Amino acid sequence: MKYVVIYLLLVPVMLAGCSLGKPSFEKGDGQAGLVLPSKGQAPQGQGQEGRSLRLDGLFYETAQGRTTLPAQFDGRSIRENRNAYPPMYLKATYDATKKARGNDFVLMPRAAYTGSSPYGVFWGGDIGGTQEGLRASIIAVQRSAVMGYPNWGSDTCGYNQQTLDQDMCGRWLAFSCFTPIMEVGPTRNVGFWNLPREPRYDAELIAIWRLYTRLHQRLIDYSYGCAKVAGKTGMPIVRPLFLVDPKAPQAWTNWWTYLYGPDLLVSPIWERGRRDQEVYLPAGQKWRDAWRPGKVYDGGQTITVNAELHQVPLFVRVGSSVQLGDLNQEYQESLAIARQRPDLIALDAEVKAWFEKHQQQGTAGR
Repeated sequence: MKYVVIYLLLVPVMLAGCSLGKPSFEKGDGQAGLVLPSKGQAPQGQGQEGRSLRLDGLFYETAQGRTTLPAQFDGRSIRENRNAYPPMYLKATYDATKKARGNDFVLMPRAAYTGSSPYGVFWGGDIGGTQEGLRASIIAVQRSAVMGYPNWGSDTCGYNQQTLDQDMCGRWLAFSCFTPIMEVGPTRNVGFWNLPREPRYDAELIAIWRLYTRLHQRLIDYSYGCAKVAGKTGMPIVRPLFLVDPKAPQAWTNWWTYLYGPDLLVSPIWERGRRDQEVYLPAGQKWRDAWRPGKVYDGGQTITVNAELHQVPLFVRVGSSVQLGDLNQEYQESLAIARQRPDLIALDAEVKAWFEKHQQQGTAGR
């Protein structure tokens, strides 16, 4: 099944002709915002045009920093509406899109506030592509989890200050694998095969990308199960150690380690050049090293593990049914594949031909 997700900077304008009917819009500071049409009316989607909208997801900007939002519909001031606006904006888009797509869609807005979580999934937005940016993202996914935003991801390898450093990118790919949203796509119109530094074609980074993308895909059913639990009980997908072992001091100090669901313990490395990591294993369980399956550790202790660039410290709860596969073998296979440099010009021509064919048939993007 193919999913089509479109990134929209001015999503309200897009939706004006698709699924929001005829609300009015206000332009200011270079963006467009959904404006409440009259006093006493909350924002809502009303149109029928969206029934023909063939989009599976909207990944959109705006709703934050609405200094131009007029005080209306409930009499609140601009200041009072500033935080209230993002969830109203998201819910209006949700309600309108639901008319067109039923439950088969996802919304990914930049801004969020209390009340947004039922209607969308979220990401950190424009984080620096440095080791400090990775560190901030490791903290952010856990903070978001306990704040009631279980579906969260980051701009893998960063968005601003993009060094596209091999060490930083490799570690970030591993981290993003164990977040609900694994979004990979460096900006500056580059990929891991045409980098603005040497090696321009980075076979090792491509192999790491392949390894963790495939693993993230294999964990879809597991992640979806965790998401259902989050929706029903509030227990987040990403679980900081202090949430599962609150009496242990190490659970509060070993902040870079967390549970991904109940069965996977991951400890992302954020410092460049680092090849080992201290990992606290929660008490009450035994934990198997995913890279060294013969090693099983009792919980309630801190251990130090070696971790080459392609290895994120990762442990599986003994007794779990989660199957990760042979990660060492998969990395070697990925590296062998990545070293066979493809003809990118030929591949680009194939993609272009595919789009042209389906555009002529009117089926592109379906």
